Amino acid sequence: MRIFKKNNIFLLLGFCLVIILTKFAFSFAQLAEPPTAAEQQQLQVQLDQIQQQISDFQGQLKQVQAQKNTLANKIKSLQKQQALYNLQIQATNLQLAQLAGQIAQTKAEMEKNQTDSDGYKNQIAGVIRLINQNDSSPFLYTVIGQKKLSDVFTTYQDYAHISQGLGTLVDKLNSSNALLQKQQDQLVLQQTAAQNLLEIAVIQQSQLTDSVGQQNTLLSQTKGKESDYQIVISDTQKQAAGIRSRLYQLLGISSQITFGDALKIAQWAKGSTGIDPAFLLAVLTQESNLGKNVGTCNRPGDPPSKSYKVVMSPTRDIPPFLQITQSLGMDANITPVSCPMHDAKGSQVGWGGAMGPAQFIPSTWAGYKDKVSQLTGNSPANPWDIRDAFAAAAIKLTSNGADGTTQGEWNAAMRYFSGSTNAKYSFYGDNVMATAAKYQSDINALGK
Repeated sequence: MRIFKKNNIFLLLGFCLVIILTKFAFSFAQLAEPPTAAEQQQLQVQLDQIQQQISDFQGQLKQVQAQKNTLANKIKSLQKQQALYNLQIQATNLQLAQLAGQIAQTKAEMEKNQTDSDGYKNQIAGVIRLINQNDSSPFLYTVIGQKKLSDVFTTYQDYAHISQGLGTLVDKLNSSNALLQKQQDQLVLQQTAAQNLLEIAVIQQSQLTDSVGQQNTLLSQTKGKESDYQIVISDTQKQAAGIRSRLYQLLGISSQITFGDALKIAQWAKGSTGIDPAFLLAVLTQESNLGKNVGTCNRPGDPPSKSYKVVMSPTRDIPPFLQITQSLGMDANITPVSCPMHDAKGSQVGWGGAMGPAQFIPSTWAGYKDKVSQLTGNSPANPWDIRDAFAAAAIKLTSNGADGTTQGEWNAAMRYFSGSTNAKYSFYGDNVMATAAKYQSDINALGK
């Protein structure tokens, strides 16, 4: 009777194992299918078409900018630039739509795989419970207690089979967990890419707004008359005075500084690191304007949803952030940091927590603070101090390849932004170089 009962249990367990392993094989086959759907292919076609239009407009813009500097050509150039920005915004939105689909699919696969993993754990626990419930006697006692030698072998084989089945389940559980970790890593990369594209989209929209504003201002100043336009562009003395008094917008610090003051600090950084002042100013300007949300989290009076405990990576950035603020005698609960980006649905994408004008996240600042102290003499280095922020950015950019050449600076700006020179984010590097050229023009006008 005892052997009959055991055999029934073993048959049931064996049947369960077959069902579970078959289910796993089916699930794995589904996950192994390529993620590209018809909708994703359509988005790619649209993206390719827009990229071609962008290339065409870039060529047209170069031609217009090379023409004689007249009011009509200036307006035409601004309009071409606006059309180009609109196309770039469309391309970025399409890339975000593609990523949204990929992220949603990765999350669905992770949920399914997590369910499978939990199922394996439950089945393993169930097998162990059944063994304990139906065979409380030690295995050796059970073998000795058999009347026939054949029963001994049968019992031994039954235990061997169930042990093998348990081993197979454990292997499948380990494989499932490994696949889950791989999917988790993939999701992190996808979310980081989405965060980068969201930041670029904000820059693109800002550039479009600035371009439209320039056009409206120009038309207001000249009232459409060529003679008035020539007066505007020839008044270099007035231009230089405007540059000297123009405030350099560095958000997240207690006070604003003039362009001339910022230039002095950038030139000091050049003497210490060799960085080009116009390039350094361009990077810092772009970083401080990303999302126009620098320092708009973790401020006094902000709701709990904007606390550093929510907006920062809990393992990567919160510990060094607490160390930084404590060393500077600052209250971590009311020290402004950047907010994370959010998608069109309002969902948080990635992490915030970047600090000061140079927008270093705490974990990155921790690796640069000693080098900054050596340059500025401030110890400990302060990411909210203008000179320290300039020094940190200069050190990082030079280590990223900024060597005074256009290509070297473009590469360095790209690495500063995303850690790579991925062409997907080329707008960032292109815009930094364009801003640097404008700053160099301002510096030339100042005669410095």
